[in-house]
Order: sequence, then structure tokens, then C-alpha cells
Amino acid sequence: MKQIIQQAPARANNRRVRKLKDLAGHAIFLIGTLFSVVILIILLTSMLSEGLRHLDWQFLTSFPSRMAAKSGILPALVGSVWLIGLTALIAIPVGIGAAIYIENYGKDNRFNRLIKVNIANLAGVPSIVYGMLGLSLFVRTFGFGRSILSGALTMALLILPILIVAASEALRDVPKSIIEGSYAVGSTKLQTITKMILPYAFPRILTGIILALSRAIGETAPLLLIGAFSFVRFLPENVLSAFTVLPIQIYVWAGKPQASFHEITSAAIIVLLIVMILINGLAIFLRNKFETGKQPD
Repeated sequence: MKQIIQQAPARANNRRVRKLKDLAGHAIFLIGTLFSVVILIILLTSMLSEGLRHLDWQFLTSFPSRMAAKSGILPALVGSVWLIGLTALIAIPVGIGAAIYIENYGKDNRFNRLIKVNIANLAGVPSIVYGMLGLSLFVRTFGFGRSILSGALTMALLILPILIVAASEALRDVPKSIIEGSYAVGSTKLQTITKMILPYAFPRILTGIILALSRAIGETAPLLLIGAFSFVRFLPENVLSAFTVLPIQIYVWAGKPQASFHEITSAAIIVLLIVMILINGLAIFLRNKFETGKQPD
């Protein structure tokens, strides 16, 4: 009893130290968050003040010009929609299929564990490396040229690791009771995956899709390497057409010395943000719909 009484002040002192450390940690994280928010507000305010007055129908439906007042983003906007749409069509089925194989068909051995580790590592590879791969593989070896198809395949490779990791995590978190219950009523493995596992995991898979497409739509370096044009006076007609995208158009205008081009750069950034918000909004809507919809019994 005497020893416990003697240790009481030390315990109280330790609690005070832990509480002070906890408060200090909260303060540091709060300051970091507020600093980031303030910087973001400053950037958005500057961009909106410069770009909103140039954001009109003429800007959205015009082709680029050597004069800022006549320049528009129509080819870059259409090219971005083509690229993201084709990238999603290629990457999403392949990514989900790979995750299904890894989690439900692949054996738990050293080789498959090595594959999982390398897929996770590929998510951190610089995008310029994927651009070099796309230039060598799709543009030159397969002969697709400097086309939308080459760009979409390159961007699909870029976002596949993100999709596979996110889908694998979602599939892994499906409750065992659901899987065992499906097998108990006589379902095959394929029926269990398509009717029970995927519907349950799909909302979380959509979260990975949102993150992956958000990265793809803002990338510039890989597309510059595979030969996306910086000045286009035509619209793409098919997947083998030449193209440009909004990030490249923004990059080109931002590099010009005239202040007028810097102002329409802000307008193009606003459009890019709106496109990203629309794509993310659609994915979030679908995710919420699946989350509130019928779950497997």
C-alpha cells in the first residue's frame, strides 16, 4: 500500500505529460491543416479573380490562337474527355479483374506475395517512367502512334496499381460470413464472387476509382513524352487521332511571357477543376447509391 501511495504522484505526473504531448500533437496538426487551407484559399482566390472574367462560351468553344483574346480550350477539353473515358474503359475492368484473381484465385505463396508487393510499389513510381514506357511500347512497338489510344493505354498503366490495391483491400474486407453463407447454399465460386462479394465491395472499389481517375486527369509528363500536341486546331475523330488535353494546354499557356495568357491559364484551370469535380461527383453518387442499395443477404 505504501509503495502504491508513493507511486501515485509519478503516475499523475506521467498523465500530465501525456496530456501535454497530446495537446501539442493536436496543435501541430491543426496548424498544419489551417496553413494548407489558407494557402489553398489564396490560390483559389487568385485563380478565380483572374480566370472568371475569361470563362465564357466563346472560350469553351474556340480553338487555340496566337492571341489570348481569341484562344479557347475546345480541342483540349474534348481530348481530355476522350482520354479519361478510354482510360477508364481500359483500366477499371483490368484492375478489378486483377484484384479478383489475387484475392480469390491466387494461392498464398511466395510468388504471389511478391506480385502484391510489386503492385503496391508501382503505385509510387514517377509518372514520367510510365511516359517512357508508353512511348517505347505503344507508340513505337505496337505502332499506335501519337494517338489517344497510346495516351489512354499509358494512363491506364499509370493508374492500374492504385485500382488493384484499392480493389484488393475492398475484396479482402468482405465478411467471411457472407462468403461462407453463399457456399453453404450451393453457390459456385464464380456466383459467390459476382453475386455476393463484388456487390458488397463495390462502393469501396469506387473510392479507388475516384482516386485513380483524379490522378490521371491531371497528369502532363507522360502525355508530353508520348507526343500529345501543344497546339491543336482540330477535334479528334477516333481513338487513333492526335490530341491534346487540358493539363498540356495549361502548361503551354503558363509558359508564355504575356500576362494575357496567364489570365486564360487561370480560366483553363477552373475548367479542369470543374471536370474533375464532375467526374468525382459521378463516382461518389454511384458509390453512395451502391452503399444505400440492396446489400447481399
